[in-house]
Amino acid sequence: MKRPKENFDSLPKDYAALCRVLPPRPIHNQSDFRDVTRISDLLAGHALSTDQEDYFDLLCRLIEDWEKLRIPKSRTTGRETLEMLLESHQMSAADLSKILGVHRTLGPMILRGERKLTLKHVKTLAKYFGVSADALID
Repeated sequence: MKRPKENFDSLPKDYAALCRVLPPRPIHNQSDFRDVTRISDLLAGHALSTDQEDYFDLLCRLIEDWEKLRIPKSRTTGRETLEMLLESHQMSAADLSKILGVHRTLGPMILRGERKLTLKHVKTLAKYFGVSADALID
């Protein structure tokens, strides 16, 4: 995989060029997963061109397909799923607070089970991680 500089501005704006950075294909292993999430993380939270939006949506679907196979639906709570997502993206409770755009103490409180995710939080996290909102709801 051709590795871009680690910032949004270095990513191409058109679909074909994005595909040269990372060809979108099914995720087969943890290395593929890291590559796809690295690029999707660079795109997340930015104003995207139409081509970038299409490419980001496809990457999110690939991530969702991969995680569906690895997150047992019947035995995991929304909080456990969130913990797994954060771990797989090497993110902390403080990062969770940043994603949600809330006070820095809310992320740790959610992970300790002291606070519940709101519907707005679930929607934000589902979009950010490219997973179904159902995975984050108990």
